[in-house]
Amino acid sequence: MAGLGLSSREQAGCRGLLDLLSTDDLLALSDTVTNRLVVPESRKEAIHAILVYSQSVEELLKRRKVCREMIFKYLAQQGIPVPPSSEKHQLIHYAKQYWNQQLSDKPSEREDVKFDKKVDGQRQKQEEDDLQSLGKEFCQWFFNLLNAQHPLGRQSKESWGPQHFWEDAKLKFYYNTLEQSTEEYNGAELVSLRLLSLVKEEYLLFTPNFDAGGLKCAKSPHGLVIVAVAGTVHRGNICLGVFEQIFGLISWPVRENTWKIKFVNLKIFGQNALEPGTQIQKPSIKFESNQLQELYDGKELHLIETYKF
Repeated sequence: MAGLGLSSREQAGCRGLLDLLSTDDLLALSDTVTNRLVVPESRKEAIHAILVYSQSVEELLKRRKVCREMIFKYLAQQGIPVPPSSEKHQLIHYAKQYWNQQLSDKPSEREDVKFDKKVDGQRQKQEEDDLQSLGKEFCQWFFNLLNAQHPLGRQSKESWGPQHFWEDAKLKFYYNTLEQSTEEYNGAELVSLRLLSLVKEEYLLFTPNFDAGGLKCAKSPHGLVIVAVAGTVHRGNICLGVFEQIFGLISWPVRENTWKIKFVNLKIFGQNALEPGTQIQKPSIKFESNQLQELYDGKELHLIETYKF
């Protein structure tokens, strides 16, 4: 018996889709469609009854037992790419077009796909802008607070200390001035004191560059935010060289919109280590976000060594 409202191609397509249902769901759907007038004894008989008594593709696919995920899975098995965010009525439309051999012929067939790509692009751009704003806001706070610890600096209302770091914070400090050296410190107290000594005892001042690629940020799926910033180092009115600093930040759940420092990589390259007559240009981060993401796995980036003046 031919289906009352389904073409032969629609019947074949719906048969493949219904085959994804469990036997219990098939029997329940058959009872609903036939108003219990037919009692199928097998999956094959249940599918046949459903197809015979369905008036249209829309009527069948809108049934509760035919869920959105099942239609999406069927289309994926047929090699029909559709946006994962598609609603059920959109998936039904795609299925009808596929069964009627119209999916590849209509110029408007991918409007939803194009729209989703546009929305995804806008969302990604917004997330990148928000991340960059977070990085800039953090750096402004950090360097203003650190520079305020200079004996001649403008005092800050906020105090410097280990409270801004996680207990297991780490600092890797490399410098190339008159000599080369690498230092490592573990624990919030030691990390805080070493950074403080640069300003309070060695009289350094840090000026970050937020333009021309001087600030780049990245974020891991688990919430670790990487902030990389480049700038110049000063003592009084003298520019001593450049610095590049990478922070690993993790949100502090106790207070909203508050971040604590998980690790710091600081590298300073003194001007006296450069070739005579070399002019310092605006420092910038030479690495892209995907390279900064290597830090998620604990890999160290060699920044200053590749810095070009």
